[in-house]
Amino acid sequence: MHIGLFFGSFNPVHVGHMVLANYMVEFTDIEKVWFVVSPHNPLKNKKSLLDQNQRLHMVNLAIGDSDLFKSNSIEFSLSQPSYTINTLAHLNEKFPQHTFSLIIGQDNLSSFHKWKNYEEIIKRFKLYVYPRPNAEASDLDLHKNVIMTEAPLIEISSTFIRNALLEKKNVSFFVPESVWNYIDEMSFYRK
Repeated sequence: MHIGLFFGSFNPVHVGHMVLANYMVEFTDIEKVWFVVSPHNPLKNKKSLLDQNQRLHMVNLAIGDSDLFKSNSIEFSLSQPSYTINTLAHLNEKFPQHTFSLIIGQDNLSSFHKWKNYEEIIKRFKLYVYPRPNAEASDLDLHKNVIMTEAPLIEISSTFIRNALLEKKNVSFFVPESVWNYIDEMSFYRK
């Protein structure tokens, strides 16, 4: 099976993530999307992150009973910070029956050269790239393993949602209903 790996902090998961995952299984040759929850992205500040298990729980709430999506917590057991190359090696070893590709935003493609062993990743794996607002063109745009998709341009971000919650704004339609109910119940991102 062809699995698209959608790495992220998902802090919190929002409707934009779900739209992009849905696009990948419906409009590309990816058959299933695994949301790989990163405990700590080496390019982000860890202090702003909600506990990894809470973020994983919200991803599971967002997925619900869909057969197209699955959460994955493999990075919870790997050394931190999480490096994609290490995660890919573990996934290939654990699931040799699957073909893995990465789902990344165009903004990440332009900084892809900063990823650990990025040359090895792009040589061995396909990258399905979705458009991002104000993303700059990259030298890798034309690489044979880079597939530029026509996914909808999503301008929602987890940062926007967290900041709106701090300002006591109602952003209930920006996240799946089950996720909103959990954020509201737990008073996440409000302090």
